[in-house]
Amino acid sequence: MNAYDDDLEAFEVDGAPALPAAKRHGYVEREGARIWYATYGAGSPVILLHGGLGNAENWGNQVPALVEVGYCAVLIDSRGHGRSSRDSRPFDYELMADDVRAVMDLLCIETAALVGWSDGAIIALILAMKYPTRVTGVWFFGGNMNLDGVKALAPNPILSRIFSRHAKDYVRLSTTPDQFKAFSQAVDLMMKTQPNYSADTLARIGVQVAIVQSEHDEFIKLEHAEYLARSIPGAEFVALPGVSHFAPLQRPELFNRALLAFLGKR
Repeated sequence: MNAYDDDLEAFEVDGAPALPAAKRHGYVEREGARIWYATYGAGSPVILLHGGLGNAENWGNQVPALVEVGYCAVLIDSRGHGRSSRDSRPFDYELMADDVRAVMDLLCIETAALVGWSDGAIIALILAMKYPTRVTGVWFFGGNMNLDGVKALAPNPILSRIFSRHAKDYVRLSTTPDQFKAFSQAVDLMMKTQPNYSADTLARIGVQVAIVQSEHDEFIKLEHAEYLARSIPGAEFVALPGVSHFAPLQRPELFNRALLAFLGKR
């Protein structure tokens, strides 16, 4: 019996595995928004940043693995996502990176490793560029740093299931449960216009970075991931075989093993 969820049929129905009890949770009030956070376990902090339209619960396969080996996992719902609210301004990756810094300040986290998935990866790398002394490393999974790195989207059943699950979770978690359409359109506008970082900017990054690319990523071009690995000094390129943009859900053991290996090198 195949225990993998490669087609994400289980995720569409049930979502990711439930998170354990949080050690601490709450909100940060910042720039017209309430940003939700939660912490799990104790030890060196690892901040996990989810993808666009998703929420922190999507890391349900990763939090126990991190806690088990002695990390403090910190989850954040990005501005407007999950339990976090937003104001009327357009979504902006740099604004969301500063939201993460505000959570770090509240929790008295001087430095942390950042694990970013898709939009979360972009946010993580921007945070590392703006505040390098606060970041010990970035696991950059399935993200782009300019618009040329994105594939033309081809609809398929996996994407339909992801979208369906995100819509259900938004209704369940959001303070504006009737606004998923407007929310998704606003996120889509951000994705179509941002980010736009040059190779010269990437060349000034001074933290340890792993550029992580799935074999069957639906969104990000392989050549873009390779470009990022070349452009960021000392960056490591990590290939994940047999999975797509949703590897943390499809084959968590594969994803977690590679992630823990990266964290162990810091």
